[in-house]
Amino acid sequence: MSKKIAILATNGYEDLELHYPRIRLNEAGYETELISLTTETIVGKHGYPTNPELSIKDANPNEYAGLILPGGSSNPDHLRRYDDVISFVQRIYSAGKLIGAICHAGWVLISAKILDGKRATSYFAIKDDMVNAGVDFVDKSVVIDGNLITSRTPDDLPDFMRAVLEFLSK
Repeated sequence: MSKKIAILATNGYEDLELHYPRIRLNEAGYETELISLTTETIVGKHGYPTNPELSIKDANPNEYAGLILPGGSSNPDHLRRYDDVISFVQRIYSAGKLIGAICHAGWVLISAKILDGKRATSYFAIKDDMVNAGVDFVDKSVVIDGNLITSRTPDDLPDFMRAVLEFLSK
């Protein structure tokens, strides 16, 4: 299996939810690749800039063992508007590969139509959206349902990353 993990984000990403998973995955021997709408510099909601390695138009889901979707309310709300993003998420998910989503990133999963009948969590502000998409909502730091791993906020990142790394080690 590939040791490459995609991280998909654009402007307004929650800084900790992108960088903490990236660092932990790299420490565990995984190669991470930041994918965005273009390869232009993106800026987190707390002002931290980073440079994507790849545009979503050039990203091949077959090359990855999984996907991390950071939150930040404007980041996932913007990403879910693009067919290339939705298709990428759907293809990773349907291949049984890891989908890790934090905070508001549930919006991308809702738009990808992969949540119906799943157990998941998210930031409390989008709980109704998650439930309306068919989620059995659980208010816990991390919820695992098959290849879907979800968490609520940056405070949950230690539990989230333990679950992500355990899934990837199987």
